[in-house]
Amino acid sequence: QVQLVESGGGLVQAGSSLRLTCAPSGRTSSTYAMGWFRQAPGKERDFVAGISWNGGATTYADSVKGRFTLSRANAKNTVYLQMNSLRPEDTAAYYCAADDVYYGSRLAEYDYWGQGTQVTVSS
Repeated sequence: QVQLVESGGGLVQAGSSLRLTCAPSGRTSSTYAMGWFRQAPGKERDFVAGISWNGGATTYADSVKGRFTLSRANAKNTVYLQMNSLRPEDTAAYYCAADDVYYGSRLAEYDYWGQGTQVTVSS
């Protein structure tokens, strides 16, 4: 069982930046495709971005294109979500997810999930 740990959330003002990090806890020799999702109170969990297992391909939700960048450091089996020009509507709990190969928008395709990290953007 893979445990994913997110970090880097916080309270920031609109226009600021944050970098979220996700890494598996414990020892794992596998490299996973990874995705980020977010969920605001009372709303569904929405796809934010995904990255292939080797970092060669990424995909983003339209709402974050040009503002968010997803990258990975495979030596650390870690992914980074750089979030720039944050807006109040980006406020949500952010979750990372992992799968052997899938990195798209369908929640059910992911095998492993983290506990989430809160991002709050004030206006």
